[in-house]
Amino acid sequence: MCNNIFESMAEITTYKYRVEPQDVDFTLRASASSIVNYMLNVAGLDAHNKGFGVEVLQDSSFTWVLMRFSAEIERRPEQYDNIEIDTWISDFNRLSSTRNFRMRSGNEIIASGVSQWCVLNMQTRQSVDMSLMREAHDQFIVAEPSPIAPPARLRAIEAATTVSRPVVYSDIDFNRHVNTLRYVDMMFDTLPLELIELRERMRIDINFLAEARYGEIISIGYIDEEACRKFDISSDSGKTLCRAQIQFK
Repeated sequence: MCNNIFESMAEITTYKYRVEPQDVDFTLRASASSIVNYMLNVAGLDAHNKGFGVEVLQDSSFTWVLMRFSAEIERRPEQYDNIEIDTWISDFNRLSSTRNFRMRSGNEIIASGVSQWCVLNMQTRQSVDMSLMREAHDQFIVAEPSPIAPPARLRAIEAATTVSRPVVYSDIDFNRHVNTLRYVDMMFDTLPLELIELRERMRIDINFLAEARYGEIISIGYIDEEACRKFDISSDSGKTLCRAQIQFK
């Protein structure tokens, strides 16, 4: 369900959700990956409703791919809580589209996010010039800045600890590469439970650099710097797949 909350042509759109049992962790609050999932679901649904969803792009052998993402979580909603997510596009150019998110419980903002997307040629697996899509997007660009700082550009780290695992069926999404939420879960799987239980306020930054495909062995390397855990995730072929960090407030 959605409703438009501004009267101008370019509008922030709001979607309603309820936190279901499958979305929570052992604290009975929505997991970080569920919060990210709500935002990315809204991105796909809003693009579909506005006529440039992934199903439209796939007719031309193109697809949307997430390049960078940042989220700041102030409070994780509890099981069965009703929440609303505002979303809007604030920038569009030939290389990327910036979509924003604001998650609310009533009038309380409990999480915010910024995502940067590109279009991928599904046959060549290369990004494409998005200029031809500009006209379709112009009417939906909202003159509202992103609610938080854009995703940080992360540097390589020298990992102190590394955990390896294969890419399996449940990791793969419709683009046939590892789903964003799997990366988030992989990172949180390295954290002590007491940290997840006691520290709700956090910022997550993710940079995607290459695709991880079914059957590859991936290594999750990480180091700790004060209240921040930094990650380099790479494949057995040596390519860096993803860099990320979780900063607890």
